[in-house]
Amino acid sequence: MRDFALLWTSSLTNGIAGQMVAVAIGWQVYAIHHSPLDLGLVGLMEFLPLPLLALPAGHLADRSSRRLVVAAGTCMHMAIAAALLAITLAGARALWPFLAIGAAAGVMSAVTNPAGRALTPQIVPEDLLQGALALRSVASQIGIVTGPALGGVIFAIEPVAVYASAVGLIGVALAAVLALTPRPAPSTAAAAPTWDNLAAGARFILSTRMLLGLILLDLFAVLLGDPIALAPVFASSILHAGPIGLGALRTAPSVGALLAGLLIARRPLRLRAGPAMLGIIAVFGAGTIVFGVSKWLPLSLGALFVTGFVDMISVNIRQTAAAVITPLHLQGRVNAVEWVFISASNELGAFEAGAVASLIGTVRAVVLGGSLMIAVAASWTRLFPELSRMGPLADLRVGSAP
Repeated sequence: MRDFALLWTSSLTNGIAGQMVAVAIGWQVYAIHHSPLDLGLVGLMEFLPLPLLALPAGHLADRSSRRLVVAAGTCMHMAIAAALLAITLAGARALWPFLAIGAAAGVMSAVTNPAGRALTPQIVPEDLLQGALALRSVASQIGIVTGPALGGVIFAIEPVAVYASAVGLIGVALAAVLALTPRPAPSTAAAAPTWDNLAAGARFILSTRMLLGLILLDLFAVLLGDPIALAPVFASSILHAGPIGLGALRTAPSVGALLAGLLIARRPLRLRAGPAMLGIIAVFGAGTIVFGVSKWLPLSLGALFVTGFVDMISVNIRQTAAAVITPLHLQGRVNAVEWVFISASNELGAFEAGAVASLIGTVRAVVLGGSLMIAVAASWTRLFPELSRMGPLADLRVGSAP
């Protein structure tokens, strides 16, 4: 399909550019004061706009052309990369420009993601949706795997070239988005942005117990059990693997996710999605425990590979279910609320991992997190029986979920 190929190209080039820029920013910010807190402040500035703008951004995605919203966000992404190029040419000696850029990137993400995530069901037939979402995730994982390495190599040669390359890649993404011809979405959101309209996505999720169970399960899994934030500690003090080992640890989950995405795109899941999701979270927890107790790098890499592999399956189940059962005119607002959960689990999960590790030790913190994930999966059948009764994704229809 022409439109999906364009959307996939946009996701790929945007993702690679974003990962390249993230590597360069991290190096430059740390070089200013040699303080890990500075890196955390940049991440905080990126997160803060999201809860403030999520509901208005979702309403915008449902009331305006999603293609144009994504195009505007892509233009903002290009402007951010150009601003970073100018900051680098000026010497990049102060922290505040990077904090301002972080806030701008947070605004861009908050506004663009609901519309971007809602574009796939607008251009792909329902029977092909699961494979299409898996392929979009593959594009993201390719960016995660290749972007940091590419950005690091280019930065080592010439820092300015990283941002110049990013501007070019984002330009390709913009051209691909502008060439899209999605089918019109039925608009019932043309009224003024009242609270009732803004909160429609949150109300839909709260009233659809199966979808709420999926989102909260994924939230708690990442919040409690994802060990990747502590990878530097394991690489340095436990596995004694050095910077190269750290890079391998950070890459292993993405390699697993990339393989899972390719397999799902080729052969969509036919299992009962609800029980499969619960089993996947338990496997993720078990893999986390193995990573926590391992003192052998190959075993640690294998455990992280497994967590990335099963995480991709859980993401595909959640995204496909949300895309299929949500009416097209609500896609933007539902995606906006879901995006808050996803971002919160990533940012707060990293903070939780560091805080608990400082209290009880790194290994104990990771093992505890994995154990809690297994406990959550076991308890979810009682808290959300609708999820445990969820059948194959192919059987879902708009409004079919309890």
